[in-house]
Amino acid sequence: MSKYFSIVPDFEYVSRLPDANISDYINVKNFFKRITLKQDVYQDLSFFTKYKIRGDDRPDNVAFKEYGRSDLDWIVLTSNNILNIQSEWPMPQFEFDKYLIEKYGTYDNLNNTHHHETTELKNNDNVIIVQKGLRVDSNYSITYYENSGMVTQNPVVEVTNYQYEEQLNDSKRNIFLLKDIYLNVIIDDFQDLMTYKKGSSQYKTETLKTADNIRLF
Repeated sequence: MSKYFSIVPDFEYVSRLPDANISDYINVKNFFKRITLKQDVYQDLSFFTKYKIRGDDRPDNVAFKEYGRSDLDWIVLTSNNILNIQSEWPMPQFEFDKYLIEKYGTYDNLNNTHHHETTELKNNDNVIIVQKGLRVDSNYSITYYENSGMVTQNPVVEVTNYQYEEQLNDSKRNIFLLKDIYLNVIIDDFQDLMTYKKGSSQYKTETLKTADNIRLF
């Protein structure tokens, strides 16, 4: 994310180094100043294309495939409002397997039942009677009128611990990517938002503020 870090401005912070004097300052990145896409951009799907994360793809891999630049991984994350890549991005297989063992203890426990859910059920007129994916008890059943008589069905399937975790991980694979034609406009907009404006006693340059009487935004 080197491109992102180059956009983030600095602020002077009182040095806490062991040999520092009370008047010594160091420059650090102002990560309190976080950029997001404007709401009207988020709500307009014409700015984006759908993308499915494959295998162990990382944000930088996706950025390279889509934009030809791996340093635009922050665009991938920002486009999906992802703040924590550890919990909001699908885990690579190795990390996924490690996570499962840490959570469930043994591979045998992965085959235990996590919950039961419905399968889709339609009547003879192709009308959906029960939607797929509703959590229910294992003995759930439904009775409905069909062909001049009452019919009882048990549209239930078991979901194991492994299947549940896999579905949860895979649900993070469907993301949106900002279309290439809007990249320069968005980057210019971000750079403007990250620029400090004159008028504050903390202002030093467009990319530097002092932390005296801290107000970093």
